[in-house]
Amino acid sequence: MEHIVTVQDAVTAFADFMEPTNAELDAIEREMSVILADVDLLDAQIITMDRTPTELDVRRIRRARRRLLVALANQAAEAHRGGAA
Repeated sequence: MEHIVTVQDAVTAFADFMEPTNAELDAIEREMSVILADVDLLDAQIITMDRTPTELDVRRIRRARRRLLVALANQAAEAHRGGAA
């Protein structure tokens, strides 16, 4: 008979005391505009994977790329100003 043993790290990995710190939450908040813009771009690209893109699809992808580039530029400018650690 084999004994089943639990791994303590796996059991306590999601314990209440292991919440993200305020610094980690702030970092996520700073990156959220880039994350959302990237998700929009991926959504627009996924829609066109199984068909020929229409003019509307092309515009949607172009707008999503532009939003991502603006978000990245804003994040870089903020980091350059010293707003991000």
